[in-house]
Amino acid sequence: MNVGKTLIIVGVALILFGLFFIFFKSYFNWFGNLFGDISYKTESFHFYMPLTSMIILSVFLSLFFNILSRFFDN
Repeated sequence: MNVGKTLIIVGVALILFGLFFIFFKSYFNWFGNLFGDISYKTESFHFYMPLTSMIILSVFLSLFFNILSRFFDN
């Protein structure tokens, strides 16, 4: 498979993924507010590190790209 076709497929998948989150945003309010997401706020400083959310996102993306690579592997 050539690089151009792969980039088009990944681009279309990202667009569909983005549209899914735009239209179903109310179902994902919990994302970014999970136990383990670190938030520190003072009057002049705010620090937010979504550690748990990023771990979950990393696992799902790893599974997605692993399945995608097995599907297109010849």
